[in-house]
Amino acid sequence: MNLSKAVFSVSALTMLSRISGLVREQIGAHYFGASAMMDAFNIAFRIPNLLRRLFAEGAFSQAFVPLLATTRARDGDQATRELVDAVASILAWALLLICALGVVAAPVLVWMLASGFAPRTNDAAVLMTRWMFPYIGCMSLVALSAGILNTWRRFALPAFTPLLLNAAVITAALVGVPWFKQHGIEPVYALAAGTMLGGVLQLGIQVPALWRLGMMPRLAGTPGGLRRAWNHPGVTQMLGKMGPAVIGVSVSQISLLINSQIASRLGEGAISTITYADRLMELPIAILGVALGVVLTPQLSAAQAREDSAQYASLLDWGLRLTLLLALPCAVALLLFAQPMVATLFHRGAFTATAVTNTSAAVMGYGVGLLGLVGVKVVAPGYYARQDMTTPMRIGIAVMLLTQAFNVLLVPWLGTSALTLSLGLAALVNAGWLLIGLKRLGSWTPAPGWVGLAVRVVLASVLMGGLLFWANRQFDWIALGRHELQRALVLAGLLAGAASLYFGALVASGLNLRQLFRREG
Repeated sequence: MNLSKAVFSVSALTMLSRISGLVREQIGAHYFGASAMMDAFNIAFRIPNLLRRLFAEGAFSQAFVPLLATTRARDGDQATRELVDAVASILAWALLLICALGVVAAPVLVWMLASGFAPRTNDAAVLMTRWMFPYIGCMSLVALSAGILNTWRRFALPAFTPLLLNAAVITAALVGVPWFKQHGIEPVYALAAGTMLGGVLQLGIQVPALWRLGMMPRLAGTPGGLRRAWNHPGVTQMLGKMGPAVIGVSVSQISLLINSQIASRLGEGAISTITYADRLMELPIAILGVALGVVLTPQLSAAQAREDSAQYASLLDWGLRLTLLLALPCAVALLLFAQPMVATLFHRGAFTATAVTNTSAAVMGYGVGLLGLVGVKVVAPGYYARQDMTTPMRIGIAVMLLTQAFNVLLVPWLGTSALTLSLGLAALVNAGWLLIGLKRLGSWTPAPGWVGLAVRVVLASVLMGGLLFWANRQFDWIALGRHELQRALVLAGLLAGAASLYFGALVASGLNLRQLFRREG
């Protein structure tokens, strides 16, 4: 199988998902701007989303996907089906309990993330949390399905699935917001209803794909069946791996929780400002980090099961080269061209010039650490494939403490943008620390050609950065809001020119891009 094609297929679909997510945020920005009610929605959505990242796409996937790939490579498809049935049974019943508890405990959860909310904002956040909390149940089952499909190298559907959430929220906003306003209902509640609909749609589309593979889970519905599922050796092994993984993933989520608390006390709109900046930061992560992580994890796990250390090291090296090649110029763009992008994407309706300035500063904070944010998505699977959850956990705890040390130093000076800068700086430390660990273990040995690649990429990024720096100063991007189409065309032309200059400089320097991108597996 050509892994480079798989990466770019997942990349393209994930990119479409992020673009549709950007449209979703644009519509939210148009209707609500950086306001108290948008803060309430973002916190209510962040609670199930935080748990999704912690359990569904976090600890669960990190423990389940390597185990699934290893079981299939070592024991065959029948043993893999038995493992899937056991895991799905335990997961489904646990999710019913978690969702019920989440609905009841919504006031406590909102207080944990945003105790600085005014009473009206807090009440709205609690209500929307109760509406959206079952979303975590849908997404955990989607993560189970994605693990199965990716192990069978069916990468497209899991990458496509998030589009359904964005489509549901966009439709709910365009149809529901005016209807809610007309009937005297808080219009931001339409976004919460769309989120829950999106979760149901994402889960529903998995069923036909699993059925065609013959991997549709059979859930245990009796006490005896549940006992057998609980005692399955694969479940025991997965739960043992999930403990350190939960702690390892939770440290980054705890940093986000603390950042939400700090932002809730920095004034109305601070949480929304960070959310809009997140959306821009996620675009380059979608292009490379998510796609490589999805494709590499099962391939690294299979190589580890075969004890093929050469293939293992080669996969990691290839992923890291692509990270440098594509993440560094994206980081330069976020640092030097933040305001033009934010103004063009969001500056309309309720999204004011002040919101543009604040969000641009937050985007620049992420730009500082983008190489680390993407790199972690590539380096961490190197540990998960070895079923080593403890090392990332220990490093993660240290990085969490470092993040808060940065916050203490920077928030009084920079305000909201310090929260994204702290996360970016800490991500650089996290990725570097993990990479050094893999090198010391002998799991990654840099292949020849790294110095030449790095010099070419840095020089090409400097050239591209010079163009963007010049272009940023040629226009008043906020004033251009009076001519939205012109602003959008100018932005698109400049970004296309910057990309052409970057890749043209690489080719002129003698870099063989086709050879670098190509990867058989």
